[in-house]
Amino acid sequence: MVWRILAILLLLGLLLLLGIWMDFRAFVTRPLALSAPSVVLDIPRGTSLRGLARRMTDDGLLPHPYYFIALAYRQGDQGRIKAGEYELKAGMRPAEVLARITSGRVIEYPVTLVEGWTFRQAVAAIDQHPKLAGALGSLTDDELMAALGRPGEHPEGRFFPDTYRFARETPRLTVLRRAFERMERILAEEWAGRQEGLPIDTAYDALILASIIEKETGLAHERDEIAGVFVRRLRLGMRLQTDPTVIYGMGDRYEGRIRRVDLREATPYNTYVIQGLPPTPIALPGRAAIRAALHPAEGESLYFVARGDGGHVFSATLDEHNAAVRRYILNKP
Repeated sequence: MVWRILAILLLLGLLLLLGIWMDFRAFVTRPLALSAPSVVLDIPRGTSLRGLARRMTDDGLLPHPYYFIALAYRQGDQGRIKAGEYELKAGMRPAEVLARITSGRVIEYPVTLVEGWTFRQAVAAIDQHPKLAGALGSLTDDELMAALGRPGEHPEGRFFPDTYRFARETPRLTVLRRAFERMERILAEEWAGRQEGLPIDTAYDALILASIIEKETGLAHERDEIAGVFVRRLRLGMRLQTDPTVIYGMGDRYEGRIRRVDLREATPYNTYVIQGLPPTPIALPGRAAIRAALHPAEGESLYFVARGDGGHVFSATLDEHNAAVRRYILNKP
C-alpha cells in the first residue's frame, strides 16, 4: 500500500514537472503581451534580475516573474542586466528581450550638426537636446577646447557636421568629442589625397578654405568651381573678396546685409581687405566641401555672382563679372 502511494506521488510529481516544463517552453516561444506596437522599457542603474522581472510583471509584459528569471539563469545572463532605455517591439519573445537588455542595445537618439553652422550653433544644438547630460553653453571656447585636450586651439570648423546617435544621459561633451575626432580623421584622409601644387600649406588651411566654400554655395555641382576660383585668386595674390568671411567677422553686428563701410572695415576676416585666407574657418564644412578645396576645378574663372536661385554665374574677366552684377544684383540689362 505504501509503495503504491509513493508511486502515485512520484507520478504526480513527474506530471507536475512535465507540466511546468511545457509551460516554460510555451512562455519562451510566446511573444510578450505589449499594449502598443512598441514600448520603452527603462531600466534604472542597479536594477537586479528579480527586480526587472517584477517590474515587467507589474507593467503587464509578463504573466509572472518566475519563468523570465529561470530563462536568465538557464542562459547565464542573471548578472548581465544593463541599465538604459530599451525599445520592445510587438512579436518579441522573452529570449530576444533578454538578449537586448544584456547586450546593452539601448535606444539611441539622433544629434544633428548641420553643414555651414558655426561652432556656437553646433554647441547650442547639443545643449538643447533633452536626452543628453551636462551643459556646454556655459563654457567658453577655450574651456571647451581644453576639455577636449586641445587647449589654445580655435574651435571654429573643427567639428564634423553629421547625425550622431547616442544613448540617453550621454554627456554632451562626448557628442562634441566625437564630432571633433571625426573631423580630424576625415580631414587627414582628404589631405593625404590632395591635388598637387595647391597654394595652401597645411590641412588647417584646407579646412579654412573648405568652410568658405561651404558658406558660398549649397549646390554640390558648384563646389569644385567655387574652389577653383579661390585657388586661382590665391595663386595670383588676389584678395578672396568673399562675403561670408565678412559676415563672420562682423559677428552679432550682422543684421542681414553688408554695407560698404563693412567691406572697408579692417577685421581679420574681411577678405576684401586682407590678403589670403582668414585666420580660422568660418563654419563647419562637410566632406564634399573639404574635397572640393583639395581638388578644385580647372578653368579661368576669377569671379562669381549669385543668380538669385541658389546658383552662381562665373566670369573670367572683370568686365564679364561687372555685367553679371548689373544683371543679377542691380537688375539692370
